Amino acid sequence: MKYRVLGKTALRVSVVGVGTWQFGGEWGMRCDQGMADAILGRAGELGINLIDTAECYGDHLSERLIGNFLRGQRQKWVVASKFGHKFLANFERLETWSAAEAVRSVEESLRALQTETIDLLQFHSGKNEAFDNDELWEALHRLVQSGKVGHLGLSISPNTNSYQAGRASQVGAETVQVIYNRLEREAEAEVLPACQAQNLGVLSRVPLASGFLSGKYRPGATFSNPDDVRSTRDPADTQARLAQVEEIRRSELPPGLPMAAWALAWCLKHPAVTCVIPGCKSPEQVETNAAAAELI
Repeated sequence: MKYRVLGKTALRVSVVGVGTWQFGGEWGMRCDQGMADAILGRAGELGINLIDTAECYGDHLSERLIGNFLRGQRQKWVVASKFGHKFLANFERLETWSAAEAVRSVEESLRALQTETIDLLQFHSGKNEAFDNDELWEALHRLVQSGKVGHLGLSISPNTNSYQAGRASQVGAETVQVIYNRLEREAEAEVLPACQAQNLGVLSRVPLASGFLSGKYRPGATFSNPDDVRSTRDPADTQARLAQVEEIRRSELPPGLPMAAWALAWCLKHPAVTCVIPGCKSPEQVETNAAAAELI
C-alpha cells in the first residue's frame, strides 16, 4: 500500500480507501456484521486505513456496522462520514441542512460509529443555497473545536460544482470529494484545479463508475434487482456506458491487468487526487482494489 497526506489535514491516508454505501443495502445486497467485518478486516490487512461512510447509507446502518468492527482498533483507522441527507427508504432521502440538524446528525453518527471523533466530516452533496449558510459552518467549526470532528470537507454534486470547490477554504473545508473516473471526467476542467490551488485533499468517489469499470460487465448486461441503485438508471444510458467500457478495454487496458485495479490507478495518477474510495462487496474485491497501489 502507498500513503499520501490528505491536503492540509496532516492525515496520512492509504491511496485506496473503502467506500461503504453498499453496507446500507442499496447495491443489490444486504450486508450483515460478518460481511462487513470480512471486508474491512481484509482491507486492514492490505494496509488500507480510510473508511468513508455517511449517515444516509441506511439509517446510520453503515456507520453501525463500521462502529462494531472498529471496537478495539479505532486508532488504526481514518473515519470519514457525511451529513445532510436523512435516510427514508431505498433511494429516498430528506435533506437536512440547518445547524441544529447537522449537530444532531453528528451526535447520531458518533454513537453509531462508537467513537469520540469523526476524523473527516463532509457536507454531503448539498445545493449552493444550503452551502451558503454561515450559521451552519459556525456550528460545524464548534464541533471541530470540541474534538467531536477532526476536519471538515465537502462532498460536492454535481461533478462540475466549482462554486463550492472554489470556496472550500473560505468555509474551512480541507478536502473535496467528487465523482471522478475514466468515464466521468468533468471535474478535470475546474474542480480539480481549484482543489490544487487550495492544497485540498481530493477523494475520488465512484472511481469504478458504479461498477461499470470493474471488468465484470459486458454490453447487454442489465441491472434488474430493484434493491440495486443501478436499476434506476436509464437502460439506454447503461448500454452506452457498457459500449464505452468495452472500447476502453480494447484500446487502453494493458494485457493481463484487472480492469478495476487499472481504473483506480488511472484516477490516482491525476496530481490532484489523493485517494480513491471504491465500494466493495467481498474481500476478493478489496484485494483487487488494493492492487491499484502497485500501478502508480
